Amino acid sequence: MRHTAAVALRLILAAASLAGVVTQLVIAIQTDFGLVNFFSYFTTLSNLFASVVFIVGAVKILRRGESSARWEAVRGASVVYMAFVGIVFNTLLSGADLGGLLPWTNVVHHMVMPLAVVIDWMLMPPRRRLAMRTAWLWVLVPVVYTIYSVVRGAITGFYCYPFFNPAAVGGYGGVAAYCAGLLVAFIVLALVIRLVGNALSRRTAPDHATDSITIETSRP
Repeated sequence: MRHTAAVALRLILAAASLAGVVTQLVIAIQTDFGLVNFFSYFTTLSNLFASVVFIVGAVKILRRGESSARWEAVRGASVVYMAFVGIVFNTLLSGADLGGLLPWTNVVHHMVMPLAVVIDWMLMPPRRRLAMRTAWLWVLVPVVYTIYSVVRGAITGFYCYPFFNPAAVGGYGGVAAYCAGLLVAFIVLALVIRLVGNALSRRTAPDHATDSITIETSRP
């Protein structure tokens, strides 16, 4: 029963998130917003990624497939990225001009999905322990994304988020300060998500054993 509910919720949430992306994409095309600009938002990329992970995760449950260290790392990445989206939006961007972002899409992408992936991670924790290096690998994506956003913004004049725009935060010193603060926050979040996943994985070890899945141990 629990697994049936998990499958249903993952598919429903993935469908809602993808519907939001498609809806906003249509608006972007109609308003000549630009495809590259549209797919340069971390929110968009994270929601697409999390939706795919939810769909694949639902299929894995239906097929009773075994877990793997790589899959749990991918799943954990989606949790960290979506949680970060929710935290950043609701602390730094809640009062920002959302442009053509529809209210229901805003709620799904910035509130519902971030909360959903975290709850999913806690109720159905990873079946294999995550090594410390996995958390550091999660950090690579936002680092590359930040470099891309700042460099592209300097070239094109388009910034997805105001904290990447030197004109909005008092120059590149302000950009550097925001980026450093966000990086520290992301690292802390990644470590917390790994810690919670490993702690819950140990607690549910007997259930996992009945599924014939061996829980790997790793150095902290």
